[in-house]
Amino acid sequence: MPAGVDLRSDTVTQPTPAMRRAMADAVVGDDVYGEDPTVRALEEAFAERIGMEASLFVPSGVMGNQAALRLHTRPGDVVLIGRGQHILAFENGAAACNAGVQFYAVDDEDGTFDAAEVDRAVALGRHHQPAPALVCVENTHMRAGGAPWPIDRLEAVAEAAGRAGLPVHLDGARLFNAEVSTGTAAASYAACATTVMCCLSKALCAPVGSMLAGSAAVVAQARVERHRLGGAMRQAGVLAAAGLVALGMVDRLADDHSRARRLAEVVADRWPGAGLDPGRVRTNIVAFAPPDAEAVLAHLADRGVLAGTVAPGVIRLVTHRDVDDAGLAMAEQALRTAP
Repeated sequence: MPAGVDLRSDTVTQPTPAMRRAMADAVVGDDVYGEDPTVRALEEAFAERIGMEASLFVPSGVMGNQAALRLHTRPGDVVLIGRGQHILAFENGAAACNAGVQFYAVDDEDGTFDAAEVDRAVALGRHHQPAPALVCVENTHMRAGGAPWPIDRLEAVAEAAGRAGLPVHLDGARLFNAEVSTGTAAASYAACATTVMCCLSKALCAPVGSMLAGSAAVVAQARVERHRLGGAMRQAGVLAAAGLVALGMVDRLADDHSRARRLAEVVADRWPGAGLDPGRVRTNIVAFAPPDAEAVLAHLADRGVLAGTVAPGVIRLVTHRDVDDAGLAMAEQALRTAP
């Protein structure tokens, strides 16, 4: 039995032994001069993996998203976004500071929104209101319990944006979780977007780093924005080496999804009114609202299980590589006996 299990986030994953070896052996150069061969290899591999022309290694997912906002907008522009998306709700107001944009937020309780929302937002520009300059989507949608977008629904949003001449930014922090869950290739999701951000440091276990992909011209400008945001790194190949290993770990995400479903079944049985349908837990995130979230968190912590919240009264459990079956059993037992 493990000493404890950490379900606060998949960002707590430790780099694998293979990553540590790759980092130690990485061939490096000055990436600002474009001379780090390991960084270049990662950028080429990621772009090929998702069917984009080019990609850029950035320190964090937030930086990738913020760079994308700066690429596609000017201060004062409106961004159409789901009100629960990470860019709006979980980036500490960065969009206002870094891009000077305002948001047109639409309902995305299930993690998605209709193409009609794009048409409606565009129509506002004909009625004395600002029309959007960018459409943002999140796949998987963290706040909605890791919900993946159905590809036909995302394609419809992309088509509506295309009719209006609007770029689409895909916050794909957990894009490969969506791929594994739905069977839809990451490249198919990426084809709906102008730019795509994807984290290597969540369920894929890399210690640091995310990718921002798009056309070669867009990525060239993204390098400028990365520098402006303080993200230009030097001998970054020691980090990129772990990212290359991470890209080979996509298939194992199915294990995380299976374990999350098991947790969801326990939660639904313990708190039938907590707003959780286990059938909707398709990736590695379980979000629910028990009668007393703080009491549940304290109970779990007393039993060696760490969890967190994403809204008042809403607990989030996230499975990842460092949660094995023994750790899962510990969490299940703690949940069953929680107040």
